[in-house]
Amino acid sequence: MNDPIGDMLTRIRNSQMRGKSTVSTPASKLRAWVLDVLADEGYIRGYEKGTDERGHPTLEISLKYFDGTPVIREVKRVSKPGRRVYMGVNDIPQVRQGLGVSIVSTSRGVMSDANARAANIGGEVLCTVF
Repeated sequence: MNDPIGDMLTRIRNSQMRGKSTVSTPASKLRAWVLDVLADEGYIRGYEKGTDERGHPTLEISLKYFDGTPVIREVKRVSKPGRRVYMGVNDIPQVRQGLGVSIVSTSRGVMSDANARAANIGGEVLCTVF
């Protein structure tokens, strides 16, 4: 797999279209950090670490719905393995005029765009969520 973050976001998108309450994805530190940001911003209920039937570590993501519709309306991968997108603190985009969130990988860890602006630090824009 070339793009683990893109794979995780696609699994979340597909599971929400099917109305699933949970989705499983292979575990990695970067995926867990992205899920931490999504949980802090209120887009997912949370996640738990576990193992699959072969003993590989997984992350079990609890999806969030409001009145039967998914909380995440749109999730888009910005920086891809073939084209990395780095932005300074002044260039980090606001998603839907502040209603959404950009997830940024900085030298101080993975954080939301608002936290990156508050810390006055730029980095690689991983994805946008609305």
